[in-house]
Amino acid sequence: MPTIDEILRVERIETDIFRGPAYPSVLRRTFGGQVAGQALVSATRTVPVEFGVHSLHGYFLRPGNPDMPTVFLVDRIRDGRSFVTRRVTGVQNGEAIFSMSASFHVGTDEGIEHQDRMPSVIGPEELADRRDTGTDDDRRLFAEWENFDIRIVPRDQMELSADLAAQQRVWFRYRHRLPDDYVSHVCVLAYMSDMTLLGSASSIHRDERVQSASLDHAMWFLRPFRADEWLLYDQNSPAAGHGRALTQGRLFDQRGRLVAAVTQEGLARIIGDPSVQGIPMKTEES
Repeated sequence: MPTIDEILRVERIETDIFRGPAYPSVLRRTFGGQVAGQALVSATRTVPVEFGVHSLHGYFLRPGNPDMPTVFLVDRIRDGRSFVTRRVTGVQNGEAIFSMSASFHVGTDEGIEHQDRMPSVIGPEELADRRDTGTDDDRRLFAEWENFDIRIVPRDQMELSADLAAQQRVWFRYRHRLPDDYVSHVCVLAYMSDMTLLGSASSIHRDERVQSASLDHAMWFLRPFRADEWLLYDQNSPAAGHGRALTQGRLFDQRGRLVAAVTQEGLARIIGDPSVQGIPMKTEES
């Protein structure tokens, strides 16, 4: 399988035009994290190095073809002294499949500081490697993500809040050493953040087979972190209805620092077709 460096190695084909590579996939549509990660890399390539991304907001407009590269068109919306804004459109076959706005900040301002406490949770070393467990479909999907160590905390080993409708916790990290520059870790986390999050909406609907697909995705990067070290993805779904589910995630490092936050809405349709956490995969007939 390709490394994350290969997946995020976008090619500049004009001043503000980039092309993201495609790789063989078991998925019938391009993985949303791949599109978001490649779009963010494209945006960062147009921003001075002293600016770091602090937020992104993306919309998945059409299913992407995983066998085709994606072209990313970057618009330089604003270049200020403290903040820079970029808009990125991902295109396949002349149609937009993804639209993202990203904001960058010099990060030198002084301000107030506080954060939520990391929830009490079992450590990742005490959990089985996800690629070695689960159904055949689980193993097919996690073979696609074999360079990522993903360990879902069993529900009976979680301290659940009575005030939250649906909850899930996941430890994950990239298995191999990444470069030390912050941009690499931010772009890798943008890719990883789409993993398992919509599954939190199905965590209390185990008897239902649900079609899931990302509709929009927002991230805020709060503190420096390493994506090749364990991060706890504390997830919940506050509401679902009308075929959609809202999900939220907080990302903590093992020191208990809150390093990023994610909000995502996705499809949550009840269907009868086989899927893995709502991600439809290719079959011989696909």
